Amino acid sequence: MGAFAVMVLFIVFLVFVFLANAIRVVREYERLVVFRLGRLIGEKGPGLVLLIPIVDRAVKVGLRTVTMDVPPQDIITRDNVSVKVNAVIYFRVIDSRQAVVQVENFLYATSQIAQTTLRSILGQQELDELLSEREKLNLALQQVIDRQTEPWGVKVTTVEVKNVDLPQDMQRAIARQAEAERERRAKVINAEGEFQAAQRLADAAAVIAKEPAALQLRYLQTLAEIATENNSTTIFPIPIDLMGALTNFLQKKAL
Repeated sequence: MGAFAVMVLFIVFLVFVFLANAIRVVREYERLVVFRLGRLIGEKGPGLVLLIPIVDRAVKVGLRTVTMDVPPQDIITRDNVSVKVNAVIYFRVIDSRQAVVQVENFLYATSQIAQTTLRSILGQQELDELLSEREKLNLALQQVIDRQTEPWGVKVTTVEVKNVDLPQDMQRAIARQAEAERERRAKVINAEGEFQAAQRLADAAAVIAKEPAALQLRYLQTLAEIATENNSTTIFPIPIDLMGALTNFLQKKAL
């Protein structure tokens, strides 16, 4: 009876091992690439997948988008400036069979391709282009990397340059250049303001020349503004022609 119980337990254990190796549950974002006696028979999943133990071997591949940081790379630009540039790359597997068969480790291979392409593409640019034309460079990096990873069943969707670390002397030079540019703009704006003010004064003078009464109205407005101030002495300007008329009247009165 004891030997029979041991035999039953052994059979149950074998059945459990068989089922554990034969039944696989594959998630929606995963695929199983199945090899039977070393030959590729296709991909399976998602859901419940049955395998033949010992005969079948399965490799699980994720289909979700992978976010990978590209380590900082030492790059010498076309105008001989040494900078450190890092980036981030987004990619996903679109053909799990190719990702297993065509390359040993598609994650490592994609990372290496991204690093070498980053040095190659950005090394052909000048520093000003590297700092100001990020969108164009990101697109160029994405296209080049995607073209090289396409045979592996990997689709590169986005490449973004994150940081461009400049040497200290170059940072000071750029800061001086930016300050000089701000001073130039300030001087241009000030000159434009002076020009517009002079233009307005010329227009006002033309109006006054056509309408002399406008000058008298301006006098009255100035007096009103002065009168609002405390401890001020108000001087009333009298036109010369009015004084002349008054003098002639007094002379005629004396005769």
